[in-house]
Amino acid sequence: MGKRIAGVETQIVHEQFGRFAVTASNWLGSTWAFAAAGLIVVVWASLGPLFHFSPKWGQSINTGTGLATLFMVFLIQNMQNRDSRAINLKLNELIRAIDKARNQMIDIERLSDTELDELQSIYEKVKTAWTDRQARRPGEPGEP
Repeated sequence: MGKRIAGVETQIVHEQFGRFAVTASNWLGSTWAFAAAGLIVVVWASLGPLFHFSPKWGQSINTGTGLATLFMVFLIQNMQNRDSRAINLKLNELIRAIDKARNQMIDIERLSDTELDELQSIYEKVKTAWTDRQARRPGEPGEP
């Protein structure tokens, strides 16, 4: 067996999980998945009288829903991370493409909270100044 490079092996695992996550989220977010979950609950409820509504019968749905929730949390987090990354890359491209844009805004999601607070404060001042200028303007055509 040949040597495996850890980075390559890790990348393959991430790519496989990424493909799995996309496929799973597409299926689990479908009408059919909702219908299947509803069917599972109906079957579980209908089996209640057969098992005399025992604690084990109740625990079975609790265990199933707990495990499903645990896995869905990881799946949802993965999809949100991917969506956020894609949106940030798109925004970075727009910033890069616009000549007057400030290129230092690219990848600002990696700044600390303090640095983001400072940037937000700057933009709030810009907005306030713009609002003040608009309030001082005489009525524009088309305004009441």
